[in-house]
Amino acid sequence: MDRTATERFETDRGRLAALAYRLLGSAADAEDAVQDAFVRWQAADRECIESPEAWLTKVVTNLCLDRLRSARARRERAAGDRLPEPLLEGDPMLGPAETAEQRESVSLAVLTLMERLSPVERAVYVLREAFSYPHAEIARILDITESGSQQHAHRARRRVAAARHDTEVDRATARRIVEAFLDAAASGRTEELVELLTEDATGFSDGAGLFEHPMWFATRERVATAFLRGFKPSDAKRRLAGGTPAIHLDRVNGAPAALAVVGDRVVGVVAFDISDGGIAAVRGFAARDKCVRITAAWREREPGDPFIARW
Repeated sequence: MDRTATERFETDRGRLAALAYRLLGSAADAEDAVQDAFVRWQAADRECIESPEAWLTKVVTNLCLDRLRSARARRERAAGDRLPEPLLEGDPMLGPAETAEQRESVSLAVLTLMERLSPVERAVYVLREAFSYPHAEIARILDITESGSQQHAHRARRRVAAARHDTEVDRATARRIVEAFLDAAASGRTEELVELLTEDATGFSDGAGLFEHPMWFATRERVATAFLRGFKPSDAKRRLAGGTPAIHLDRVNGAPAALAVVGDRVVGVVAFDISDGGIAAVRGFAARDKCVRITAAWREREPGDPFIARW
């Protein structure tokens, strides 16, 4: 393949990966979809392609739709796979992030809720909200009518609205709330944990990939109890983690998070959705495949002192 064509593809690779991640919720699957698009780009008659950007967007979007439909049809999704893969702040797959809609489209809350959308609804929502494509262009990408695109967008927005908080909380306040929550958990103070959660708080865990389905907790009392049980250290948990973790505070997908780190490897992530009333959702990830990319990003960091030196 000629160098010019390869360079042309590489200029779009980051945007395509960000698109695929939003559609699939998995960084590894997103990279595979983009690589498949590159293979098709190599084989294409590029002289007949008027707009490489539009062509590549269409190819990646439809490759992702094929993956989503195939996973639903075969029901072969791995344990914990209904939960999205968390990404460390600064990961290029989280871009673009200039507008509130773009940032929202990659939040763990929205990525989780998008599992309830049909593949086409998901694609329309991402193309419209995260990448500002007009409905006419979305219709061409997905081979649907413009009015169909508008209808899909309306339904998707209505469903995704459930993930929105009434107010945004500044980073310093969010961090203080998370620190208080972790302090209460470390001390076993269940009542304080409950008080830091909103009335409608929910919890989710991939169960470290050990169970067939993710674990869901529907009340703040159950969230507090489950978190307290999970946060309590034990020899069995340390063996599963491969050592004694340190707990660092960082951000994933725009949300404050606690990272369990053994050496230079992230072995667990707990992300918190914060509203003005407290913690609205707690999401735990410890399945090995959910920690691969975030570990690679962590190794590029120079982390500060851990919040808990030895867990």
